[in-house]
Amino acid sequence: MTRRQRLVIVLLLGANFMLSADFSILNVALPEVGRAVGLKVSDFPWVATSFALPAAGLSLLFGRLGDLYGLRRMFLIGLALLAASSLLGGIASGAVVLLAARALQGVATAMTGPAALALLITTFTDERQRARALGLNGALLSGGFTFGALVGGMLVGVLSWRWAFLINVPTALIILVVTPAVIHAAHVRGDVRLDVPGAISGTLGLVVVVFGFTEQSAAALAAGAMLLGLFLWIERHTPAPLVAIEMLAWPSVRWGNVAVLTIFSMEAGLIYLVTIYLQEVLHLGPFATGLVFGVPGLASVVAGIVAGRVVARRGARPVLLAALLVQGGFTAPLILLGSQPNSMWLLIPALFVGFFGHITAVVAATVAATSEVPEASKGFASGLMTTSQRVASTIGIPALAAAMAIRADLLRGIHLALAVDVLITVTAVVLIAVGLKPSRLPTTK
Repeated sequence: MTRRQRLVIVLLLGANFMLSADFSILNVALPEVGRAVGLKVSDFPWVATSFALPAAGLSLLFGRLGDLYGLRRMFLIGLALLAASSLLGGIASGAVVLLAARALQGVATAMTGPAALALLITTFTDERQRARALGLNGALLSGGFTFGALVGGMLVGVLSWRWAFLINVPTALIILVVTPAVIHAAHVRGDVRLDVPGAISGTLGLVVVVFGFTEQSAAALAAGAMLLGLFLWIERHTPAPLVAIEMLAWPSVRWGNVAVLTIFSMEAGLIYLVTIYLQEVLHLGPFATGLVFGVPGLASVVAGIVAGRVVARRGARPVLLAALLVQGGFTAPLILLGSQPNSMWLLIPALFVGFFGHITAVVAATVAATSEVPEASKGFASGLMTTSQRVASTIGIPALAAAMAIRADLLRGIHLALAVDVLITVTAVVLIAVGLKPSRLPTTK
C-alpha cells in the first residue's frame, strides 16, 4: 500500500471504529443517562432506539445521496453533524434534548457509515488490498464493541456519563480536518435517482413499530405494519429502489436475511437486558458493567478471526444453524439469574460462549445472504443484508423491553424477556433449517 492508502485506512477505519464503540459506550451508560434526564426504566430503550431508527431508515438514502453529491462530501457532513450532536448530548439537561441529540447522531451515522465503506472500497483497485482493508474493517468493528464497553465504563464510572457523548467531539474533529488532505473527492454520478417516498415510508414505519413495542400499543403496531407494507410496495414498483426486494426470490438471500434479523435483534435486546440486570438488579456501577461486557467482547474478536475458516471448511448452512443454537442456547441459562452477585458465575461464561456463537453466526449468515447470487448482483445482496442488520438492531431492544414490561417485578420481567429471546431464536433455527436446503450452500473457497 502507498502512504496515502495507509492514511486513508487509518481515517476511514478510525471513523467506523468510533461509530462501533459508540453503541457499547452508551449501552453501559444507559441507566445512568436515563436517570440523569428523568426517564423511567420503561423509557430507557428510547436512548438506544432514537439513535438506531434514523441510522437504519436513512442509511440507504444517504448512500445514494453520496453517489449523487460526492462520497467525501457526505462523509465530512456526517462527521460534522456527529461532532455537533455529540456536543449537544454531552450538555443535555433534559430528556427531549438528549433524545434529539441521539437522533441526530443516528442521522450522522447514516451519512458517515455508507460513505466511509464506499470510499474504502474505491480507494483500493487491487482485490487483495481491498480484501485486506475490508478484513481490517470487520476486525475493528468487532474490537470497537470491546473498546467501547471498557472505555465507556471507565469514563462513566470515573468522570461522568456526559463523556460517553463528548469523547466523540475531538475524534470527529481531527478526522474532519485531516480527511480533505488525504482522501480525494470521488467521482460524482449524475444518473442516480432518489427514492424519497421509500425512505419516508420505511423510516416512518420503523418509528411507529418501535413506538408500538415501547408503549405496548396494538394500534401503533398495526399502523407501522401498514407503513412498512407501503414501503415494500414502493420498493417493488419504483424504478430506483433503495432496497432490492426482488433479491428475496433467492432462497439463500431470503433465509440469510431472516438469520441476520434474528441474530442482531436478539443480541441487541440481550445486551440491553443484561445492562439493566447488572445496574438495576445487582446495582453494579458503569465501570464494573464495562468489565463484564469486555469479556464477551474478547470472545467476539476471537470468533471474528476463526469463524471464516470454519465456514470455509464446513459450509455456511451447518455453521449458521449451530452458531444460532449456541447464541440462543447460552441465553437460556440466564433465565436462572438471581438477585445476588454470585449469579456472575453463570452470567459471564454464558455471555462469553454466547457471543462467540453470535459472531460466528454473523459470518455464516453473511455468506448465506450473498451466496448463489450472480456477481453483478452481489452489491444489491450486500445492501439488503446491511438493511436487515440495521433494522434488527432497531427493533430488538424495544421488542424485548416490551416483554420485560409485562411483569411488574423487574427481575421476573428480565427472565420473561430472555425466554422470549430464546423462543424466537430457536424458532428461527427451525425455519432456516427447513427453508435453506443443504445443497444450496456449498463451502466457500
